[in-house]
This record gives sequence, structure tokens and C-alpha cells, in this order.
Amino acid sequence: MTEPDVIQTFRNLHASGCFVIPNPWDRGSAIALASMGFRALATSSAALSFALGRPDSPGALDLDTTLANIREIVRATELPVSADFQDGYGATPADVEASVRRCVETGVAGVSIEDAAPDPDQPLYEATEALERVKAARAAIDATSPGVVLTARCEAFLVGCSDPMDVVLSRLAAFADAGADCLFAPGLRTAEQVEQVVRAVAPKPVNVLAVDPSWMTVGSLGDLGVRRISVGSALARTAWGAFLASAEDIASGGSFQSLARATPFARLDGLFAS
Repeated sequence: MTEPDVIQTFRNLHASGCFVIPNPWDRGSAIALASMGFRALATSSAALSFALGRPDSPGALDLDTTLANIREIVRATELPVSADFQDGYGATPADVEASVRRCVETGVAGVSIEDAAPDPDQPLYEATEALERVKAARAAIDATSPGVVLTARCEAFLVGCSDPMDVVLSRLAAFADAGADCLFAPGLRTAEQVEQVVRAVAPKPVNVLAVDPSWMTVGSLGDLGVRRISVGSALARTAWGAFLASAEDIASGGSFQSLARATPFARLDGLFAS
């Protein structure tokens, strides 16, 4: 498909129903996910940080490193890719606009901007500034590739706000009015919270991070009006879990039994040869 076709395909996914957008962290994981029938992919800054031996903290990833990873994942498959672009990689809204232009030029079908700030004493950008940064991202997209889906995120649940739901509802509604195409508040845990967000920004689509497998399924979230479900760094952490458990068995017990659970060589070789 051509780039405009990929972008339109991604926009169409948000129009009805509910789809999962899993998060690869490199070319191999992107190819593997594409082979399973997923219809779109999203990058993960946390998963990339861990792969590079860095913490998931502000400043752990510079702009060029992030863009290189996005570009690699975009080129790995023909699926639409949404970029986890953290706070927009800019000290000012004008800087955000310049950085988002560079991101869009990688061929992404979507860009996600969050309101988490690098200052530990003020973990969220002030509301007006956060809004201006979303508007700057919108302007960059409109000037570069207008169909690219802009997702605006409120990180209130992740940074420990005293009244996270009030902050989320207020900010996501403002972001929607400012031109965001999709709204996202990672950390929602209850059906009531999800329903509140869906109502607050309707008719615009909502992305939910799958954080509670005890009740969150594609069906249950879809019934609440959610259009898109992501998993963040969870797939990467699942892979790390298997790696660490096997390595610890070898290091502490001298046992290689856990290696019997490894994916067969032929399956991986065939996946990446095709």
C-alpha cells in the first residue's frame, strides 16, 4: 500500500468496532506481530529503553534514537504504525512542532503526545502548556501529512496526581477540542473509569491500555465503547520475564531445563526468512 493508503486504513480502524494495537520494540517483534493478523502496531518508548539497557525515564531516549526505532518498525511491515512520541521532544510548543514534523516524515500513520513533563517536581505540564503542545503537534501533522492520527495522552494516573480522574476528564476533553483524533489516559483500571472517559470525549475514539487482565478483554472494552487497545511495554516485559527466569535458573541452579520452553529455531528462522 502507498503511505496515504496506510494512513487511511489506520483512520478507518478508529471509525467503528474495537481493535488491538500491540507494541513491538524492534524489527523482529514487529514482523512477528504482523504475522499474527494484527491490523496496526504502535511503538513503545519503555520497551525500547529496556532493550537499550536504559530506564523508562525522561531523557532516557533522545530524539534521533527514537526516530531511528520508529523508522525501523515502520519499514518492517506494511501495517500502519503509531509512534509513541512521549512529550513531543521539545522544550517549547514550537520545538514540539518541529520534532513532530520529523516523526511524521518517517512514514507513521499516527503520533501520540503525552502531558508528562521532565520536571519531577511538576510531573505534568501545566494545563495551558499541555494544550499548546497538542495544538503544535496538530499543526505539524496538518502541514506534513494531514491524515496522520494524533493521539493525546493524559498521564495523571501514572504520575500520582491526587485527583487523577478529574484531571484526565478535563484534559482529554480539552485535547479533543484542540484537534486530537484519539484520546488516551493510561492507568484506567475500572469499567466505570473507562465509561467516563468514553463519554467525556465522544464521539472521538478512546485508546485504553490493557492493565487488568482479570476483566479487560477486547470484548469487554469494546462493549464500553473503546475503539483501540494497546499493551504498552507488557509484551517486552513478558519476553524479559522468560529471559530472566531461564538465565536465573542457569546462574543459580546450573539447570538448563527452562531452555526446553524456547521457541523452536526453525519457527523463528522461517518467520524472518519469509
